Amino acid sequence: MTELANPQAQRPDPAGSVDAGQLIFPPGFLWGAATAAYQIEGAVEADGRLPSIWDTFCHTPGRVKEGHTGDVACDHYHRYRDDVKLMADLGLRSYRFSVAWPRVQPTGSGPANQAGLDFYRRLVDELLDHGIEPWVTLYHWDLPQALEDAGGWPARDTAARFAEYAELTHAALGDRVRYWTTLNEPWCSAFLGYGSGGHAPGRSDAADSVRAAHHLMLGHGLAVQAMRAARPDHDFGVTLNLYAVSPQDPAASADVAGDADAVRRIDGLANRIFLDPVLRGEYPADVVQDLCNVTDFEHVRDGDLAIISTPLSMLGVNYYSRYVVAAPAPATEPVEPYWRQPSCWPGSEQVRFVTSGRPVTDMGWEIDAAGLSEILQRLHREYPELPMHITENGSAFVDEVSADGAVHDPDRLAYFDAHLRACHEAIAAGVPLRGYFAWSLLDNLEWAWGYTKRFGMTHVDFDSQVRTLKSSGKWYAEVIRRNGLAAQ
Repeated sequence: MTELANPQAQRPDPAGSVDAGQLIFPPGFLWGAATAAYQIEGAVEADGRLPSIWDTFCHTPGRVKEGHTGDVACDHYHRYRDDVKLMADLGLRSYRFSVAWPRVQPTGSGPANQAGLDFYRRLVDELLDHGIEPWVTLYHWDLPQALEDAGGWPARDTAARFAEYAELTHAALGDRVRYWTTLNEPWCSAFLGYGSGGHAPGRSDAADSVRAAHHLMLGHGLAVQAMRAARPDHDFGVTLNLYAVSPQDPAASADVAGDADAVRRIDGLANRIFLDPVLRGEYPADVVQDLCNVTDFEHVRDGDLAIISTPLSMLGVNYYSRYVVAAPAPATEPVEPYWRQPSCWPGSEQVRFVTSGRPVTDMGWEIDAAGLSEILQRLHREYPELPMHITENGSAFVDEVSADGAVHDPDRLAYFDAHLRACHEAIAAGVPLRGYFAWSLLDNLEWAWGYTKRFGMTHVDFDSQVRTLKSSGKWYAEVIRRNGLAAQ
């Protein structure tokens, strides 16, 4: 039996240092990369897998850019050995991947599909054979379509089904996998999936989006309890996409107080609606008040918050950009069309998101590395002490294979460099940051953007499936090798 890869190496000293002109990260800092099942695996009908909500969404005309689907994606299901070899060549210490729920439980309930689990057994063994610590994310948005047909995340029963699935997967892989993340970015699942409808399953109902958020967290708590009962020595956590939130430049504002309230509202819906239940066992009172015209919270039952706040041993932080917001436009001004569209900000639809003049990625997201250090230090200052990992951080840019056969991506390299410096700054300030997972190992299906946006350190030709390591990937391998960055 393949054993866990050196779990003691994952307990670094809490502080980084500056040594011989370099920013050195703590000993044992966990360097990794991350992916998600539907974005890379392909093989959507192999070995008993049935459709997920993303299969359905992608095959619905008009939902995904250029009609792209995950039917083949990066064909990782068949090419995983080559991809693990790529990870080993990069020097990755850990690989964060998600398990596809419809491979393990094709209809979302009942006994495990052993053929589906066997793929993940093979993947885990391959990782361990190369000295790479496997890090499992149980849910990265691919709800079995049968459960969506039964009500999806707005239905309470889905939380119970998720805990059952988590227990089955943990039982199959727990002898070799120590690190377990329950959910990836429940904000997206709830508010893009059931609020704006921009993500699968593509529903637009404000009250349903709030119910979905609660049941996602309830499923998280139930899953942690079930897995910890079997193996209390494992590390369990959740991954949240968090944002520093700032008001627009006061010099450009006609309503500074309104801008401050916009910050409070968006911070509440982006960050605190998940952080407070998970880490404090309570909903923020102001967020509940903001949502009073959306829902009466009757879906929250006695005992739910105690389950949701089941103690964790780690917190995953996904960070991409900062939100800069402003008060709603005065009533005398024309209402922007998007205000009348389904919103991922229930109860705060008229808050304006503004630009601040920073450079942007190909997604249009402003680049603000300082926001990463800001959110990490805020977590350390305001919430219970908990080891943290950056479970996603990365950027999309337009990449092409050059005439020399290489892929030069200096903008992505600069993005990684700046954000790793922000991580080092946070560690030096006392933040218990234990690791960093670059997003992403491979170019992949960027959800509703299809294959039109590239986040990978490795270029993928989606016709030939040829992988080409980009200059950012080569740079990251050197960062891992020396456990640090050159000082500026």
